[in-house]
Parts: sequence; C-alpha cells; structure tokens
Amino acid sequence: MTKDVIALTPKMPDLPTLLAGLYAGGPDIGVRTLADGAVVQLCAPGGRPLVSVEAPVLVQVPGETARLLDHPVADGPVWWTEARASTAAPEAGRLAGSFAGRLATVLGGTVWPPEAATTDVVPIAPDVSAVPASATPAVDVLTERAAVVMQDRPIVPLTSWLSDALRTAAEGELALQIVTPPTTRLSLPTRTALRGLPNRWVVQDPEHGFYDGLSGARLHWKDGAFTPTGAAAQSAPFIDTGDRQLLLTLRTRHPAEADLVLGRSLETAWQHLTGRPPAGWSTAEPVNLPWSTRQLTDLARSRAPRSTWLVAVGHPERPAVATLRVLRTPAGVEEDIALALGYGAEEDVPLDAIETLAAELGSGYGLVSLLTSLRAARRDLTVPARLEPAPVPVAFTVVGDPPPTGPTPVRLGRALHYRLGDGSRAEEAWGRLRELLELRRRLRKP
Repeated sequence: MTKDVIALTPKMPDLPTLLAGLYAGGPDIGVRTLADGAVVQLCAPGGRPLVSVEAPVLVQVPGETARLLDHPVADGPVWWTEARASTAAPEAGRLAGSFAGRLATVLGGTVWPPEAATTDVVPIAPDVSAVPASATPAVDVLTERAAVVMQDRPIVPLTSWLSDALRTAAEGELALQIVTPPTTRLSLPTRTALRGLPNRWVVQDPEHGFYDGLSGARLHWKDGAFTPTGAAAQSAPFIDTGDRQLLLTLRTRHPAEADLVLGRSLETAWQHLTGRPPAGWSTAEPVNLPWSTRQLTDLARSRAPRSTWLVAVGHPERPAVATLRVLRTPAGVEEDIALALGYGAEEDVPLDAIETLAAELGSGYGLVSLLTSLRAARRDLTVPARLEPAPVPVAFTVVGDPPPTGPTPVRLGRALHYRLGDGSRAEEAWGRLRELLELRRRLRKP
C-alpha cells in the first residue's frame, strides 16, 4: 500500500522549511513540480518519483483533522501538508516521514501517523530505475481499463489527490478502484464518489483475498482491472449497535439571477436539525474553509456553466456531512444536496422536525423535492468494509400538483408532504414510495 504521511503545523511551511524537508534524501535527491506547482515530487537520481507533496492547506474547521485521521489532534487552525510515498522503492516511505518530521520539528507541529516521524537523512539507492513522472500522483497503477489507488490509512477521505484521480479516470473512461486493508473505512464523500460501476472499493484481506468493500463480491485481477470472480459474496456481518443516520436528499431550482445566493437551503436544513449552521465547506477533504454561502456562490458562478461539487461538515458534537452539486440547466440553477447526520443509540433522531423543515424549504428556497430516510449505520458517518442495511424512506416532499388518486399528502403551502413510515418497516415504506413515484410519473406523462 502507498504510504501517506501528513505534517500538521501551527504555521505555514515557508520556503526555507520546505527546502529543509525536500532535502531529506540528501544532496542527490531530485525535485520537480506538477499541476502548475501545486505538487512537488522528490525523485531518485534516475528520475523516478518517490514522494509527492501537495501544497499546504490551512484547515480552519474545528474537529476536521481528528475526523479524518481517527486520531486526537490539538484544537485550532492547522496547516495540513500531505506527502504520498510510492511503494516502488523501500526508502520512499521513510523519505516521506523525514520530510514531514522536518517540517513538524521546525514549526512545532506533529506528524500523522506519529510513528512515521523522523528527521534522518534517507539515503537513496543509486540503482533505483527511472520511470516517467505521473501526471496524476494519486494513481498507483494505470491500465487501459482502470486507475488503481492504493491506500493504507484508517479513513480514506475524498482529498484533492483522490478527486484528481477520479477526474482522470472519468476523462479516460476508466474505472477508479481504491485498494485498502479490511480495517479501512471510507468517508461519506468518498463513498458517494465511488457509487456505481465500474468504480470499486477493493478490500485486500490477508486471509481471504480481494472483495468489494461495499457489496462483498469476491474479486480478482483480470485484464487490467479488479472484476468479480462469480463466487459467493463475502463480507463481515452487520452488527446493529443502535447507531442511526438521518439522510436527506434535497433538490432545489432557482432562476439564474445576479443576486442568487446558493447553499441557503442546505444551511436552513442544518440549522433546523442541529441548531447550528454548517461549520465549514470545501471542494475536497479536509474541509478547510469556514461556512460561507457567499463564497461558495462566488466559486460556483466563476465555474459556470460547468458544474461545481462541494462538501460541507458540521461541528464535532453532531456528526454531519453533506455534498452539494450546483448545475446550470435550461430551467435555471439547480442544487443537488445529500445531507447525512449521525446519532448514537441513546440519542433521539429528530424525525418530528422533518415536516416543519419541509414547510420552511417549500416557501422561498426553490424546493423541488426532499426525500428523508433513516438507516442503521455508524454515528461517525464513516463507511466500513461490510454490507450495511439500505436506507428506509420515512417522508417525501414534492412541489407540484397532487395525483388524482393515491396517498393523501399534508399540504405545506406549495409543497406536498407524504409520510412513509418511521424507518422500522422497510418493505412497506419502499412500497409506498414506489407507488407515489409511479403516480407522479403518470401525472407528468402527456
């Protein structure tokens, strides 16, 4: 597995500090840049990339570093400098640790994982063969069918590294396949990014070989990609601890006006369900910017007519993560939002607040539809390598005319609110939702 090492420092690494880190391999180490200088690579004398270092990111969101590293981290803003070591050369992992250790020593910070930290000079073997530099440092294996990323960390976030790999795979019509040990979990944005074939989460189990971390399907490497073997699925059994996740899938539509402010519906839902707005937002993890609807609107406007994808997180005491995609369509500007909130076994899930939230969103927020679901899954919102129960719909809200037949909705202004259950009867709730969607499909049919 590729080795990731992160320097967490209270001060931004300046040029002298970065140079001290870059020469952790001694005077023979080579240095080059990629992505217009956003990535620096440490190379063996023959030119082979050993360690790729991303530009430092100032993380200003409380609890974000601890959320992604699954490790206690001191409070306060911190500069996150990530180094990615190749496994092609044995000294690369130690070189990444020395780079991060030098930054932390000079700036008074820490290194994750702690055991990787060192300030030793790491001699580079002169016989390391030269290979071309990769334009996508996150990709470990690139074939005609797949871009394979190997990760050995407790939680795999959707970092800018991984976003770049996903974009490269999509542009090349390749599968993105992430390979991890069975103890690894995915962040919710990473899980969302891997949704749908041909992308896969590949778990490498020392005893049982390879399997799909989401479905349990047994896998093998064939013709340049991990594919199902056809054998029976394998996955650790689900154990219900009482933890629950409240899931909201929200769509809004707005006229493309100069004074449009995006993110208001997400902020309203967050405030309604947690008592506070989101803590921060970003285009990747770690989420580094304090929450601002104005700033995210400016970013989406600067990228239009291309779509913009964002992630938002809540405050540490209430786990909450959302993804937001802004789309420019002939009908206007649309927001596709997926919000997840985590609750422990002893905590009440605020299902009774959904109807009043739907009423608020139905007046002045451009609501198109809102689907609320409940599922048995981890409070911290991470995704383990085991098959988890599907969400159970509890309510559906839609703006428009009601079908002449079918369930009777609660009228909330222009919105129609349908109660589907309390999350305890999956088959019954899904049956009601399917019936409702079919009736609405017939209503739209000319």
